[in-house]
Amino acid sequence: MLFSGSSKKIISKFYSFELLEVCIHRVRSCSSIRFIKSKYVCVFDKSALKFSHQQRLFRTSAVSCGQIVQFKLSDIGEGITEVTVKEWYIKEGDSVSQFDSICEVQSDKASVTITSRYDGVIRKLHYSIDDTAFVGKPLVDIEIDASKGVASEEDVVETPPMSHEEHTHQEIKGHKTLATPAVRRLAMENNIKLSEVVGTGKDNRILKEDILNYLAKQTGAILPLSPKAEIVPPQRKAEAVPAAPKDKARKIPVPVSRPLAFSEKDKTEPVTGFQKAMVKTMSAALKIPHFGYSDEIDLTQLVQLREELKPLAEIRGVKLSFMPFFIKAASLGLLQYPILNASLDENCQNVTYKASHNIGVAMDTEQGLIVPNVKNVQVCSVFDIAVELNRLQSLGSAGQLGTSDLTGGTFTLSNIGTIGGTYAKPVILPPEVAIGALGKIQVLPRFNSKGEVIKAQIMNVSWSADHRIIDGATMARFSNLWKSYLENPALMLLDLK
Repeated sequence: MLFSGSSKKIISKFYSFELLEVCIHRVRSCSSIRFIKSKYVCVFDKSALKFSHQQRLFRTSAVSCGQIVQFKLSDIGEGITEVTVKEWYIKEGDSVSQFDSICEVQSDKASVTITSRYDGVIRKLHYSIDDTAFVGKPLVDIEIDASKGVASEEDVVETPPMSHEEHTHQEIKGHKTLATPAVRRLAMENNIKLSEVVGTGKDNRILKEDILNYLAKQTGAILPLSPKAEIVPPQRKAEAVPAAPKDKARKIPVPVSRPLAFSEKDKTEPVTGFQKAMVKTMSAALKIPHFGYSDEIDLTQLVQLREELKPLAEIRGVKLSFMPFFIKAASLGLLQYPILNASLDENCQNVTYKASHNIGVAMDTEQGLIVPNVKNVQVCSVFDIAVELNRLQSLGSAGQLGTSDLTGGTFTLSNIGTIGGTYAKPVILPPEVAIGALGKIQVLPRFNSKGEVIKAQIMNVSWSADHRIIDGATMARFSNLWKSYLENPALMLLDLK
């Protein structure tokens, strides 16, 4: 037998037989270490067991209990299959918690922040900055605590690798619920179970609007479709100093001084991001028979009105430009001519009249041309539109516009005048059927009703429309109505909602 009378003396030199069993049990529980047979136990001396083997056993056990999870890039909708990694918020070795930001990716439609589903430690980054990441493929490897049991079997890295169905990080506890991290966070903040929400997106994906509609049904509240910027009134100064009058004289544009870099070799770059979206959109736009219509607008009264309202808007923390007036006047015109706020199907068999006036505004950013839209203008005031424009412009400058801000547009205005153009030939953004380009405002001589020459604030507008469903007379009548609202701003008061 292993333990004879002499053996008992040997065993008595150890702490206790129970301690040996605990150590052996720990070895058995570790999958990465083979079981040590009991006949070798008596070979260990006291010091080796106490200070070396015992610590080694427990260290090995702690490491082996962790699971490496491959955190995959989820489907962010709109048919997007690949994105460009723009920024990492973590590095290998960092600890992350659920909903912590991992990275920012940019598709051909928007920039999206990817958040973590797990609590754990980052072990591997699968991409570098500006690499192309593919939907359904791993972004990072995360080591999680296996005792918590939060990882599905499909996500755990195993050796040798096994064939499993591809799943993204929307699957939780065996129930496949398709939703983005932002939607999940919104549901969590409002104590909503995603399993109780009916998704209206592709493959029953739960969208932000689905969460808001569900919450509205529960509370009876009317919720905005997009977050509004918080208005913080600025503190009043003790002494108000009148602002110096601006020099309205024509300024000659000065070229920006930049160091010129000459290269002897051609450089080829892939078409990515918003530039890739422009390629797709403009290629589709070539299929539309465009026709143009132009006119000039006398904005003298509107310029005066804006000067009166600007200080009031600034007190409420909002910058008031001309664009909110242009957008609201367009919405009032679309109520009279809904065909301009419609879409035509691919087979040209059906016309869909859009209930919402989601008016897009073209913006020139460092990432390229983007067209976010102000949602539901038909129920917004001029001030509401100004607040939303401030929010969109801030996010656009930072490259942080979301997919919801860039999709769903029904009508577009492009203010080319901010750069200096007078006329343009705008291209329709499918599936929309009309677009307007606004020129710069110029002080020009005009005749008044008495035949006297006066200074007038003149702006030119250029319209493009889909000639398959919109005729020239309709476009002209809409333009005249829009013009009347802007030339006589008081008329808008009769129709404002």
